[in-house]
Amino acid sequence: MSRIDLLIVLIPALPLAATLVTAALGRRVLGTASHLPALLATATAFVLSLVLLFDVRREASAVPTQPTATTPSAGYERVVSLWTWANIADAYHGLDVKLLRAGNQPAGELIGAPGTGGFNFSIDVALRADPLTAIMLATVTLVSMLVVIYSIGYMHGDPGYWRFYTYVSLFVFSMTMLVSASNFLLLYVFWEAVGVCSYLLIGFWYQKREAAAAGMKAFLVNRVGDFGFALGVFLIWVTYGTLNFHDVNYHDMLDASDATGPAKVAVTGVLGTTRLLAPASEAYVGGAIGLAIALLLFVGACGKSAQFPLHVWLPDAMEGPTPVSALIHAATMVTAGVYMVARCTPLFLAAPEASHVVAAIGGFTALLAALIAVTQTDLKRVLAYSTISQLGYMFLGLGTASLAGITAGMFHLFTHAFFKALLFLGAGSVMHAMGGVIDMRSFGGLRRKLPVTHWTMFIGSLALAGVVPLAGFWSKDEVLAAVLDKAVAAGEAGESVASLYRTLYWGALFTAGLTAFYTFRAFFWTFYGEERIPPEAGHHAHESPANMIGPLAVLAILSAFVGWWFAMTHGFARLLNLTPSLAYAPLQPEHAAHGGHLTVAAVSTLVACGGILLAAYLYCGDRSEVRALARWFAPAYRLSYSKFFIDPIYNAVVVLPLRGLAAVSYWIDRYVIDALVNLCGYLPLAIGALLRPLQNGVVPFYAMVMVLGMLVLLVGSLLG
Repeated sequence: MSRIDLLIVLIPALPLAATLVTAALGRRVLGTASHLPALLATATAFVLSLVLLFDVRREASAVPTQPTATTPSAGYERVVSLWTWANIADAYHGLDVKLLRAGNQPAGELIGAPGTGGFNFSIDVALRADPLTAIMLATVTLVSMLVVIYSIGYMHGDPGYWRFYTYVSLFVFSMTMLVSASNFLLLYVFWEAVGVCSYLLIGFWYQKREAAAAGMKAFLVNRVGDFGFALGVFLIWVTYGTLNFHDVNYHDMLDASDATGPAKVAVTGVLGTTRLLAPASEAYVGGAIGLAIALLLFVGACGKSAQFPLHVWLPDAMEGPTPVSALIHAATMVTAGVYMVARCTPLFLAAPEASHVVAAIGGFTALLAALIAVTQTDLKRVLAYSTISQLGYMFLGLGTASLAGITAGMFHLFTHAFFKALLFLGAGSVMHAMGGVIDMRSFGGLRRKLPVTHWTMFIGSLALAGVVPLAGFWSKDEVLAAVLDKAVAAGEAGESVASLYRTLYWGALFTAGLTAFYTFRAFFWTFYGEERIPPEAGHHAHESPANMIGPLAVLAILSAFVGWWFAMTHGFARLLNLTPSLAYAPLQPEHAAHGGHLTVAAVSTLVACGGILLAAYLYCGDRSEVRALARWFAPAYRLSYSKFFIDPIYNAVVVLPLRGLAAVSYWIDRYVIDALVNLCGYLPLAIGALLRPLQNGVVPFYAMVMVLGMLVLLVGSLLG
């Protein structure tokens, strides 16, 4: 086993071990030290993830960027199979296989026709190391480590301290497995596992009715998306005959007696090198089936990544502990949908209409969430809607179906992880100082009470607003530039597609202005103006302890410099583009002119600065203009503050009819089905009750009955 193989196994194994240790020993043995297994596991996993990242970068740099006839290439991947989870014989007929022959054929050349025999359905517990996985592992483990450190102070004294770290470790294990899995079934298993962990962590304070309801809402809404994802996985199986990402060689699965020389069967993975190097028309199924596969996968992504119309669970998820918000809803679980769509890029390229849907939903969600965020008064919910909006930006980049757009979307995922985790943890620091209060109407002017939180959140706010040279500027502008390029390129093929992407570009630019406005609205409202401390904080409002401030400082540094560094060196793009799915030949663009990108950057910067200045004008003074605007635009304000009444609409269209159906079903079960069953049980009792008087134990009565019986027999015989 090579070092890369060992690392890809150890990284998820460490948080799994922490989960088992904390669950077994946390309550009675570890107690207030229950954070130690999670801290050691996440810190070690992060170090190993960095080693893996550098190893993958070194190995991938040897892969030719442009494949030729003599050096075929579709990126870099390394797969380690741990064991066979399921193996069902003769499960599928017509599996797409090719014979790998030696002898008179060039070594490694795949030839032959699809097989006609029955083949096994084999699912291995297989993990992969490629650039996309390495980047995701480094991001997930870094944020997880910082959140664990932060939560030592935030969760101090909580009666469920050991339980919290058990859930967190289980989540980190599930998320690292999700991004490491090398087949769709294993991906789906850990897709569900992170959903269960999300349910447990959102409802961690289950004594609160709101927290329990929020956990249930997240679980149920995600089931809708996951049902679509499951259907997509089934359709992939019946279409491609395998669920593996990678190519797998199987012996003794085909009668290869006609082969000249040794032979074995190579089952072509859905995202395997063989398929990626084949002509596009032969590699992937298009048409209605290809479109259905892509859209069903995207339904799953909409649920997990909170895109319209399945976005309603994420704002309510703020009922969980703030470290949970930073861990799950900023950098990790909610980005699983973005990761999955990027991984399945070739499937979306086979159905271009699906990419248009991805872009349209992403752009619409970004705008919708931003419009809602501008009026919210709960600091964490402002950040929650901001997360939904920024996830929309990521899908907008992926929906361009161009290498530049997909790279930009993933780059935004990477930078967003740092500045959004920073803002959520900063909000937790404010909440910690304010005695659990998070409504911005109850506090203000906190910059002197919380100086470190103030400055770190200032950096995070600038990054989220997209101000140069902070992280959000580089990734957001790359998304905007990719969308504009797509609009220009699409104009050559059809005006309708070009019009769609032009509309999405201007909508995304407007959303950028809204983002800057609502971000600094929350920032100025919290830290500027008259100092106001809620009664819940008492007279002891002060800066958070060092184990909470330390992660804020690290994330602030990353938010300030990581975007600039990778944008200038192009290191992120160069590495990511060596992922097999992104090294797919049809995705490789012709070199286009980028002269307009500076214009995009200048315009977006002006828009962001305009949003910040407007927020400063409205919220750094007495805010009389805010009240006046709320009166003048009362209908629009109510629409935004009420979140466009989407929850009440769901309640009327989905919840109430289902409750009515449940009530009718209960009545039928109770008064019809139960009544019939009870009647069947009552009839023997009723018949017995009728016969019981005949068995009264009175001898004269028995004699009289015997005489009457004889008389009946005599009368009967005489009449007969």
